Amino acid sequence: MSTVIYEVSGHVATLTLNRPESLNALNLAMIDDLRTTTARAAFDPDVRAVVLRGAGDHFMAGGDLKWFRDQLAMSPQQRQIRFEEMIAVAHTSILSLKGMPKPVIAAVHGAVAGFGMSLMMACDLVVAADNAYFTLAYSNIALSPDGGATWSLPRQVGLKQAMEIALLGDRFDATCARELGLLNRVVPLAQLTADAEGLAQRLAAGPAAAFARTKALLNQSLDTTLETQLHAEQRAFAACGAHPDFNEGLAAFFERRKASYDRN
Repeated sequence: MSTVIYEVSGHVATLTLNRPESLNALNLAMIDDLRTTTARAAFDPDVRAVVLRGAGDHFMAGGDLKWFRDQLAMSPQQRQIRFEEMIAVAHTSILSLKGMPKPVIAAVHGAVAGFGMSLMMACDLVVAADNAYFTLAYSNIALSPDGGATWSLPRQVGLKQAMEIALLGDRFDATCARELGLLNRVVPLAQLTADAEGLAQRLAAGPAAAFARTKALLNQSLDTTLETQLHAEQRAFAACGAHPDFNEGLAAFFERRKASYDRN
């Protein structure tokens, strides 16, 4: 059975982390399955929005520590090479989530730890259950973060808060995560699936080309000058204005009806 289940319904791809017996801890099989399913969602022409979630009682409890323990039998040099190779593959899924021209929603509950936090932060929107709890955790076993955590975290919570979260490895709840800016919404656990799917369907029904350009603009904004960003906005605005979705959006506004955007 796949460690990441890929399903498409109503132009929404749902990727479900599927090792519930291990709290969806990341192992080599899941690393590879995440690589293939995130790439599949990015290039699937039928997909206009993506939901990433975890099976069972947790989103992801970080890396599989039993596997890490087994690596202690290797020499330090061999272990370093093995870890670099493993992380290189794991990072392809982060790049897919961040770079795909489609909105990605993380629906998180229970443990959101280690690489689970990295995955969550790579998503565009986050809906969390009120039972979710968070820890970057790496420092607790003398590791530095991966999965883009050191890139995402300071951008989302600021450098000082990022330092505290990364260095101390403390656990915090959904209310705190929402206040820090890591989450968009906190909902009762029983509503998590419906709320995330409803948000995804709303995005899937929207103007895909405009969403893609907006996502790209926002993601590049912290690494560019104002002048560069203004030029990028100029080009994106003009391209959207030449797209058929603009015709439909404008017509729907003046005809006082809901827009029906091209699904092709």
